[in-house]
Amino acid sequence: MNKYNYVAIMAGGVGSRFWPASRVKRPKQFLDIMGTGKSLIQHTCDRFLKLCPKENIFIVTNTIYKNLVKEHLPYITDNQILCEPSRNNTAPCIAYTALKLAALNPNANLVVAPSDHIILKEDAFIEVLKQGLAYTAKHDALLTLGISPTRPDTGYGYIKYENVHEDNIHKVEAFTEKPDFETAKSFVTSGSYLWNAGIFVWRVKSLIDAFQKNANEIYEILVKGNEFYNTDQEQAFINKAYPTTPSISIDYAIMEKAQNVYTIPSEFGWSDLGTWASLHAESDKDDFGNSKNSDNVLFFNSNNNMIRMSKDKLAVVDGLEDYIIVDEEDVLLIFPKSKEQEIKQITTFLKEKKGEIYI
Repeated sequence: MNKYNYVAIMAGGVGSRFWPASRVKRPKQFLDIMGTGKSLIQHTCDRFLKLCPKENIFIVTNTIYKNLVKEHLPYITDNQILCEPSRNNTAPCIAYTALKLAALNPNANLVVAPSDHIILKEDAFIEVLKQGLAYTAKHDALLTLGISPTRPDTGYGYIKYENVHEDNIHKVEAFTEKPDFETAKSFVTSGSYLWNAGIFVWRVKSLIDAFQKNANEIYEILVKGNEFYNTDQEQAFINKAYPTTPSISIDYAIMEKAQNVYTIPSEFGWSDLGTWASLHAESDKDDFGNSKNSDNVLFFNSNNNMIRMSKDKLAVVDGLEDYIIVDEEDVLLIFPKSKEQEIKQITTFLKEKKGEIYI
């Protein structure tokens, strides 16, 4: 394995669209959502062990999840867990990671990826990343993986890319966040757009240069920690400095501004697993499109539903179509799939009305 290859896994989100299974105390990356016996973060880390040694895998998470990370990934050391004291979106956490790794290995070549995606074709995924790492090792490039779209999905961001390329690596022309259906349809038809997977490849030096040029406020705050990174003073500095960084995504802070952004059109069985409907799409189903996590769920005259519940409970469902049912110990969710984007709003409503007991 290449000793210069590193991976940073972002694992600090709450996953509120997967409520009520995903909660603040144990968000979806620490759940066995797929029913495989492993959590999503365990699957993600296992995947990257094919790319670099475990010593080169770093987990970026919220401070409150440090013990969960150690529980799920016992081979990850304390110095490999970057603890954010506040949720400031992806740009500050990636800048923090880059500066910390630069202090360890100035020539580090880095993959940044979320902790909760599904990758069905793992070998193909690793080959694409190896191609990307080989490119960024030799070029001053910010590389993002693009997924060949299969439908006009309005829940994804889109990448417009140039047709000319070097070994299937294309320069990016523009990003578009979550377009309406007609726009998404035109993007898919054109053949010049990809879904933005939110998986990045870059040399640490190129990334730090990009922050200096395009998001200097974040850089100036966090670069002051250079003398503390990878020491016992790192967390104290981060606790004080990190909350003062702007809350902004890496796409808005860097990728939409930089001129050296590239993409690889890819197909490796990807899903961002962002919602219950996306889990339904990836799950095994009966002849009527129903998915369930227990043999104790009986469907009659029902179509295209998804049910997740205790395997000790019997459920009988008749005459239901296009619904999500999630039965947790203290919460029962019965929600139309067509309105699933509103689940996140429900958690906000509940926090105001009931406090954080159900969140």
